[in-house]
Amino acid sequence: QVHLVESGGGLVQAGGSLRLSCTASGSIFRIKSLGWYRQTPGKQRELVAIITSEETINYADSVKGRFTISRDNAKNTVYLQMNSLKPEDTAVYYCKSGVIGNDMRYREDWGQGTQVTVSS
Repeated sequence: QVHLVESGGGLVQAGGSLRLSCTASGSIFRIKSLGWYRQTPGKQRELVAIITSEETINYADSVKGRFTISRDNAKNTVYLQMNSLKPEDTAVYYCKSGVIGNDMRYREDWGQGTQVTVSS
């Protein structure tokens, strides 16, 4: 089992910045990918940014140039630096991991989510 703990959400004014963190723990042989998704009421969860073990990075078009994803392999942690925040970035942000466990099986897990609210 993999456990994800997120932190860093909060309330910020438009144009401000926040940094989200997500640390993975548990049965981890190798982390294949770590990503951030977000969801607002009544809408599907959408990809914000993802980084793979090969350092491939993808961003949603809506956040390109404003958000930066990075990871600290030693700490099994992924970060999302969010700059120039807009009210439409308001959502619950979820961390997702793609992990090969110590049993050599691949699994995906979600964090509990952290609220980001951007006021206009």
